[in-house]
Amino acid sequence: MTGQPLILLIDDEPNFLEIFKTKFSAIGFGVETALNGEEGIKKAKALKPDLILLDMKMPGLSGADVLIKLRDDKATKGIKVMFLTNLGDPRPEMNEVSERISIEVGAHGYIRKTDDLDSIVERVKDFLLEKKQ
Repeated sequence: MTGQPLILLIDDEPNFLEIFKTKFSAIGFGVETALNGEEGIKKAKALKPDLILLDMKMPGLSGADVLIKLRDDKATKGIKVMFLTNLGDPRPEMNEVSERISIEVGAHGYIRKTDDLDSIVERVKDFLLEKKQ
């Protein structure tokens, strides 16, 4: 990764995209957005972002569908992806199961949208810096 890390946010909620784009841009990340899976796949191929934050539940192509298509394409199979979800179980052991399932389908983990925004930003920042080394 050279220069400014680029994040592609794929989510069907415009307000969510705007909030996250503003927050990540403010700390120096490049941010592109897509409102659905098809648009996200096209942008992923064109932009080759450092990380895709991908909503799990969207109309049309789900996050899992998008991830499968990204992994099946030579141009995008190496892009790092973390799922975004409103789903989540308060029990810690279930969070471990969800993390493991995300990894098994080819994601690098998941982030709950309901978590504190500053915590989410720190997690993404740590993930990108860790992967850079």
